[in-house]
Amino acid sequence: MSKLVLFLLITHSVFSQQHFERDSVIQFQKSMNEHYADSAKSPLKIKDLAVFQALEFFSIAEKYFVKATFKRTKKEKPFEMKTTTSRKPLYVKYGELHFEIDGIPCQLNVYQNVEFSKKPGYKNSLFLPFTDYTSGVESYGGGRYIDLEIQKGNTWTIDFNQAYNPYCAYNEKYSCPIVPEENDLKVEIKAGVKAFKK
Repeated sequence: MSKLVLFLLITHSVFSQQHFERDSVIQFQKSMNEHYADSAKSPLKIKDLAVFQALEFFSIAEKYFVKATFKRTKKEKPFEMKTTTSRKPLYVKYGELHFEIDGIPCQLNVYQNVEFSKKPGYKNSLFLPFTDYTSGVESYGGGRYIDLEIQKGNTWTIDFNQAYNPYCAYNEKYSCPIVPEENDLKVEIKAGVKAFKK
C-alpha cells in the first residue's frame, strides 16, 4: 500500500458516515492537492512538480456515494497481490460489496493488507481497488483506489468521489498493486481523480 494511503487515512476518515457530505469531498481534494504540491511528499517527477497546480477531478456527484450490501468472506487465505514491480505484498479478501450504479448490479471485493493491518491504529483499514469504463479514457488506465475502514452492520458506504490514482500514474518508479480482474466494473465511474496529463 502506498504512502498516499497512509496519508489519506491519517488526514481524514469519512467512510463510516451514512450520508453524503460534499464538504468531505472538497476536503479530500484539498488534501490531495496539498500532498502533491509538497516536494517532500509528492510522487510527481521533478519536471511535473515544477509546473503542478492541481489534480483534475470529476465533478462531485452524490450519485457516486453508494450504499452497498457487505458480505463478509470467511476462511480466506492470504495471497500475493501482483504489483507493477516484482514486489508481491500479502493481502486477504475481507469481503464483498454489492451495489447498483444506474440500475446496473455491481460487485467489488475489498481487501486487507496483512502487514499493514498489524500496524498500530490500522487494524480496521481496507483497500478497495477498481477499474471501470472510464479507465484508460478519462481516468488512469491502471484503475483507481479507495481507502475504506471496517464499518458496522451489513450496509456500507462507498464514496467514489474520493477515488484516487496509484502513484504509478505519476511516476513509474513506484510499486503499485494491480487491480484484480474481478474488480472491473461494467459501468462508468465519473467520480474522483481523473487521468494525469503529463
